[in-house]
Amino acid sequence: MPAFHPRVPSGEPRACWIEAAGRAGLRPVTLAAPGPHEVRVRALHSGISRGTEALVFRGEVPESEYERMRAPFQEGSFPAPLKYGYASVGVVEQGAPELLGRTVFCLHPHQSHYVVPAAAVHVLPDSLPPARAVLAANMETAVNALWDAAPRLGDRIAVVGAGVVGLLVGWLAGRLPGCSVQMVDTNPGRRAVARQLGLGFATPDAAAPDADAVVHASGSGEGLATALRLAAFEATVLELSWYGQRAVTLPLGEAFHARRLTLRSSQVGQVATAQRARWNRGRRMALALGLLCDPVLDVLVTDAADFEELPAVLARLAAGGASHTLCHRIDYP
Repeated sequence: MPAFHPRVPSGEPRACWIEAAGRAGLRPVTLAAPGPHEVRVRALHSGISRGTEALVFRGEVPESEYERMRAPFQEGSFPAPLKYGYASVGVVEQGAPELLGRTVFCLHPHQSHYVVPAAAVHVLPDSLPPARAVLAANMETAVNALWDAAPRLGDRIAVVGAGVVGLLVGWLAGRLPGCSVQMVDTNPGRRAVARQLGLGFATPDAAAPDADAVVHASGSGEGLATALRLAAFEATVLELSWYGQRAVTLPLGEAFHARRLTLRSSQVGQVATAQRARWNRGRRMALALGLLCDPVLDVLVTDAADFEELPAVLARLAAGGASHTLCHRIDYP
């Protein structure tokens, strides 16, 4: 039977909890007053990180990754019950005077109000609308991926998987002088989005080969096989997808060795190696927020729903529904 939760007035703090694999609900939250170095935030929007949150919702996080996969300010433990998420935008209501009334981004689970250290919030640039700022964690991942991929001027770049992160990687790469970017996806509906971002598009069977750099972000073994097939001699395939408990089979017996390909992982939990001596996470997030000021990126926020609907939205996305959806924004009263 579904867990029972008492009705809570919409103005009272609430959080979304994954109660068990495949089921979520809203719970009341008791918040303490913010301390000397803390702030209380009232959420305006949060964003669903579709790939990772679907794995968490379905209970597919491997036991070996329970600690590494913990989100900032997560409560509860894998597989469930727990509250999860990391793309919250809100207004500071109490706390540090210099932050009062400022609109901020925080790596926080889906929750209507929360108290966090002041250092955990990032003030939005004046030209960044809060509704677009839910893309900040995705943009931070894309920035880190470009640092890891290290494309060069004039490169032909293929990005396999036209989800939010893949499209952001493609958009960043396409701004490099002389570079051409081809988005590759099995969903032809992503062609229009790619074009709005100034990017090429192809389905896997029509994708151009011999890419100088390939980034894989489709979340499927078939997509990774496509990425290997598109890579030119001595190119690197950068793997951004995370598969949870699923095993992935790769065609390493074909031209993988003859073309001297490199398969490399990238993950946003650490600043990319080439930048780590000079960049910290705060500086990287500031860069990501600044890059989001371009209004063309509104095309990536395709859906919105009220906080009350979040449990049903998570279930629908985790089941593979709504193939048109890129970033699904949640709006708070």
